[in-house]
Amino acid sequence: MSRATEYRVWAPPGIPEVRPGDDPAELIATALTAPGQPPPRNGDVLVVTSKIISKAEGRVVRAEDREAAVDAETVRVVARRGAARVVESRHGFVMAAAGVDASNTPPGTVLLLPADPDASARRIREGLRERLGVEVGVVVSDTFGRPWREGQTDVAIGAAGVRVMDDLRGGTDTHGNPLGVTVTAIADELAGAGDLVKGKVEGRPVAVIRGLAEHVGSGRAGTGGENSAEPSARDLIRDPARDMFRLGTSEAVREAVTLRRTVREFAAEPAVDPAAVRRAVAAALTAPAPHHTTPWRFVLLESPAARLKLLDAMREAWIADLRADGRSPEAIERRIRRGDVLRRAPFLAVPCLVADGAHRYPDERRSGAEREMFVVAAGAGVQNFLVALAGEGLGSAWVSSTMFCRPVVREVLELPEDWDPMGAVAIGYPAAAPRPRPPRPVEEFVIVR
Repeated sequence: MSRATEYRVWAPPGIPEVRPGDDPAELIATALTAPGQPPPRNGDVLVVTSKIISKAEGRVVRAEDREAAVDAETVRVVARRGAARVVESRHGFVMAAAGVDASNTPPGTVLLLPADPDASARRIREGLRERLGVEVGVVVSDTFGRPWREGQTDVAIGAAGVRVMDDLRGGTDTHGNPLGVTVTAIADELAGAGDLVKGKVEGRPVAVIRGLAEHVGSGRAGTGGENSAEPSARDLIRDPARDMFRLGTSEAVREAVTLRRTVREFAAEPAVDPAAVRRAVAAALTAPAPHHTTPWRFVLLESPAARLKLLDAMREAWIADLRADGRSPEAIERRIRRGDVLRRAPFLAVPCLVADGAHRYPDERRSGAEREMFVVAAGAGVQNFLVALAGEGLGSAWVSSTMFCRPVVREVLELPEDWDPMGAVAIGYPAAAPRPRPPRPVEEFVIVR
């Protein structure tokens, strides 16, 4: 496809204040055919501000409290700073305040985004075809902020008859280098171009772009194939599984804590990346500890041979303990099977407590409290470790078994005598999504004095 080397964009005047029940296609058609206006052509692209569509569709609501309206349009809070919120709207857009706007609307009211911006774009396109006999593309735009960049720009939230993406992957650049990630957001670029000439104050909510007809017509987003599905601005919403920046800072912490679940069944593929486990160890080392010490060590069992050697030795020690307790062979077998989660894991980590720097006291009370401080610090480190593994997409199970046979673990792993194994962490990719966790009422775990 040959690319245009120039285009023209303008914002026609003559669109009055829009009221509920108005037909945007009729208002736009009237403005486009007013005296002195260039006649509309096939291949033109119209960029339409979402606000006039919202008004026409009756998306103006009474809201003395704008925040309540934002709540109603929000499905997920992505980031929050003071009163400002970046959220995922029910449309799937990640934007400030779910697109709820208190400007250009009477006091005591707010504007919500169109209920279905793609459908709104299709109605305008079809209405202009009926009234003017032209095939145009329509982009419904709204204003977004952007991560890492100051200022705002318009992007496409609805589209019809426009190739919303240009997928260049699989091609080559002018030097013959393969293009592996280049997908151009055509509809967003059109929205930004239109915003340069549209005006909120001047009453010019529609822009006409002429000279880019190669992007107008049927065709699936990203390909332009003539016989594929109608493109949609929803195609521009990134799949959450591929979104590296899905969460804000505090929300990322809360999400990771929520995602941290005990996983007992692991997938065979993919293999656990040792670098991901080391990143989780780095997070563990930020936990609080007494006396400016660093009481954590992590033994990483990356090879199957090392894991089996440890688990076989622990199994024998466990069986000996159970026999000493008078357990029957059947009961011992059941207990051993329950502990097989460590054998099913493709990666094991053994966190150890090393109480270097602990103060020595002559009495048992203070010595016991000193020990407890270091144990609590070890638990904080392990919790950081588990949460960080969840952030890497890895499942884990913290099993206490190494604490019941510390001499055996130290001997097999060749650890110093002052290293206390604090359980073992089974690590791997979950074989299945965890079942929903029932909520725990906070008040049942809180006492206020």
